[in-house]
Amino acid sequence: MNGTVTILKKELKGFYFNPTFWIICFLLSLVFSWVFPIQLNLFAQLLTNYVMQQGVPQNQLNIHYGVFIRELSYLNLMLIFMVPALTMKLFSEEKKVRTFDLLLTSPVTSFEIVMGKYIAAMGAVMGLIFIGFLYPAATSVIAKINWLPLLIAFLGIFLVASVYTAMNLFCSSLTEQGIVAYVSSVVMNVSIWFIGIGSEVVDSEAGRKFFEHISFSSHLSAMGEGTIRTGAIIFFISLAGLFVFLTERVVESARWR
Repeated sequence: MNGTVTILKKELKGFYFNPTFWIICFLLSLVFSWVFPIQLNLFAQLLTNYVMQQGVPQNQLNIHYGVFIRELSYLNLMLIFMVPALTMKLFSEEKKVRTFDLLLTSPVTSFEIVMGKYIAAMGAVMGLIFIGFLYPAATSVIAKINWLPLLIAFLGIFLVASVYTAMNLFCSSLTEQGIVAYVSSVVMNVSIWFIGIGSEVVDSEAGRKFFEHISFSSHLSAMGEGTIRTGAIIFFISLAGLFVFLTERVVESARWR
């Protein structure tokens, strides 16, 4: 595992000392600094006027459902585009400048190479998720927060982001063009959210259950509401593990060639 740690340190420094990472953090902060106060004001108005309004769902009177879950949906949307920007050069840039060949001949295994880069990318993604977490956490000064559902909801976002990172790392390993890796990564990130639509078009009960099981939306919605589902955790970890394995196979095949 020494190879993994060495690559992890190198790539993590590459992320946190790269202006691109801080520009992404700034854009994320800018969006939330604009959107989050608006959501809070709308929620405050809803609480003030809910007596005169008919048919307001009770869960919308809870700050977790009325504000935090909406923020999570914005965070997820931005991660779809921001994670590829972080991962697109992890392998493609190395191939382009021919340092990938040196990496393959170094005394590290393909698994150590992939895991070092993957964990480093997750370290950068966690920085983005932490920025998103700061906004609902800051509301504890003015409102009472149920921390357990909030932490479970952000755990769900972290697991989804781990899948994005694994898929986007795989896309980066297939090409030496960063822009190609970025576009293919965004396409994959968007596409996985349409898998669950199959449950609405198939007729068989078994087919509906299958598509519901692989639906990102249903798994994340459950965790967003503060419910820990073992099946959801296993699903996200398994999918991330699958793409890490595929990436390792691509790197290993390049070594043999």
